[in-house]
Amino acid sequence: MTRFRPRAHGRLIAAAALTTAALTALTACGAATEETGTAAGTAASAADFGGIDALVTAAEKEGTLNVIALPPDWANYGEVIKAFEAKYKIKVSSENPDASSSDEIAAVKSRKGQKRAPDVLDLGIAFARSGAAENLFAPYKVEAWDKIPEAQKEKDGRWFNDYGGYVSIGCDAARIKNCPQTFADLLKPEYKGKVALNGNPTKSGSAFGGVYAASLANKGSFGDIQPGIDFFGKLKKNGNFIPVESTPATVEKGETPISIDWDYLNAGYADQFRGKGVDWKVAIPADGVYAQYYSQAINKDAPHPAAARLWMEFLYSAEGQNLWLKGYARPVLLPSMTTEGTADKTFVAKLPKVEGTPSFPESAELDAANATLAENWDKAVS
Repeated sequence: MTRFRPRAHGRLIAAAALTTAALTALTACGAATEETGTAAGTAASAADFGGIDALVTAAEKEGTLNVIALPPDWANYGEVIKAFEAKYKIKVSSENPDASSSDEIAAVKSRKGQKRAPDVLDLGIAFARSGAAENLFAPYKVEAWDKIPEAQKEKDGRWFNDYGGYVSIGCDAARIKNCPQTFADLLKPEYKGKVALNGNPTKSGSAFGGVYAASLANKGSFGDIQPGIDFFGKLKKNGNFIPVESTPATVEKGETPISIDWDYLNAGYADQFRGKGVDWKVAIPADGVYAQYYSQAINKDAPHPAAARLWMEFLYSAEGQNLWLKGYARPVLLPSMTTEGTADKTFVAKLPKVEGTPSFPESAELDAANATLAENWDKAVS
């Protein structure tokens, strides 16, 4: 998928104790609790419902949750959705799983007031920040709020990071004699017509990350992505870079034997295609180490506001975070879960190895990178 969560394919703490409260009325914004009178659409925490039990009751009464841009093979989202449906009496309606983050924002705007509008969003950080600035998201703080690092959340809860990973180079060793280990390797003539990104970096979060990492590998910085654009321009000029969006289908068919993508997606391909003639190897390039988190947000005008909030509570429970971890993604609460002993050690041991501690660009640097890409990417690779 090409989610600019900025696909992007293109996605932890102990479960909270439950309390009870009666639900008595419906408003235009959803169910309201008898104790607080808070409408579901304006509830900023489970406490506003009177507790998790009351939130579950309100969400199950709605019965549906609309999600968008969640491929089942992206960070184990297929299992996440099934687990949520099994735990609660709520049907998850999943639309357009290969959509981009920009498509998600467009759906929020174009479907305002409609029952088919998305309730929740999984976005690249650039879109999370811009959507919050446009007042598209509802403030909400999950019960695990205090365990999310300050730098990984908007202060009022309009978005908060969920899981992340590192830019990596995936390679089919059954088709490529010597798999590349670094960005510098990708320039070698032996990789002509073989290198792909997961989409267009002006729309795709994983592709954006690939260009950012390439910039860091070529004397660029968070404030200067142009060296990364120039690198892909050089790859295109020498015939190595192909304008084909890397997907599970193109990987399996051998159309994109080298794919620059998040490590959790590339690691997932290794499992997915084992025994199918694909020997997928994953390397995190030492010359361009770049990590990125995606973010969760609730549509301010969600047609199922209680279900949207219960979804968030599930995702930030130990169960939800471990399901992302099972999909090779690094959940935002992994540090606290490791301390508490709630992280699944089997899944932790399977994470692709990386050296050092990741650093992240500031908001202004991301804005500058997006502007530079919008202006110069097509010219570089056309």
